[in-house]
Order: sequence, then C-alpha cells, then structure tokens
Amino acid sequence: MKYLIASDIHGSAYWCGRLMERVEAERPDKILILGDVLYHGPRNALPRDYDPKGVIAMLNPLAPAIVAVRGNCEAEVDQMVLDFPCMADYAEVVDPGGRTLWLTHGHLWNPGNLPPLQPGSAFLYGHTHVKVLEEVEGGVTVFNPGSVSIPKDGSHSFGIYEDGRFRFELLEER
Repeated sequence: MKYLIASDIHGSAYWCGRLMERVEAERPDKILILGDVLYHGPRNALPRDYDPKGVIAMLNPLAPAIVAVRGNCEAEVDQMVLDFPCMADYAEVVDPGGRTLWLTHGHLWNPGNLPPLQPGSAFLYGHTHVKVLEEVEGGVTVFNPGSVSIPKDGSHSFGIYEDGRFRFELLEER
C-alpha cells in the first residue's frame, strides 16, 4: 500500500500540476491531503499561478482516492466545490499492517499538542510548511511533508508512505 501525502497547496495551479505529475508517476493507493487546499491565506503571498478553480479541476477527478482534513484556510465554500470531504479536523487511516496514521492540519493538534496515540502510530500534519520526520516520546512517528506551494524551508515537497516508512519527495520547478 502506497500513500502520497501533501499539504498546503494554497490554490497554486502550477504546483498542484507538478504534484499531479508525481501522482501519475507514483500511482498511490490513497492521497492524503493535510489541509489548506484552495485559499492562500492572509499571511501568505499569492503562490505561483494562483488558480483555485484549476486546483479543483485537478483534484476532483481523484476524489475516490483522497482523504483530506481541514486546514486553517478552509471554509465551507471549499466543501461546496470539492468532491471529497475536507472539513474534518482530523482523520485516521489504518495501513494494511494495522498502523494508525492520524491526519490533521497542525493548527489545532501539533507536535506540542499531540492527541492520545498508541505507540507505533504516526501523527501527520502540515501547517508549518517545513518538513519533519522524527520519533517522539511514546514511540509515535511525527511527519510533516512540507508545503507543495509555499515552502518555508526552501523546497516544494510532498511525502510518500510505503511499506511502513515515510520519505520526502521534492517537486522541481520547470
């Protein structure tokens, strides 16, 4: 089972298009989106090729494979145009080996405010736009794939979860 993990697209049709190329190449079983899909937010500059309607057109055909959570920039109107649920504060995905992946955006639950998780679980979040992969006290893996469109650590990125392991993948500019 392979999961592609993305966060913080922020309405960038350019970077979402680059991500869609990688979805096609990676052929994941599920796409896990950790929030901030369409709106850039008042604290961020407009991302490259800001076009939420273009992002909608790219993601909606993939709706059956998408598990998404609400970011701090999501609004009810976003749910009206997206064909997959995106307004939950968190979601749980259990991999074929029984490991729980706990998905959230990171503005409510975060590494400093973890939900109660069993050892061996994974906590996936976005929001900070910075890549993180570490094991914390209690045997929980913490993973942030970074940002698809507005990275704060210098590289546009997403994550892959496969065979019980997380890895970062970079999106290259053309």
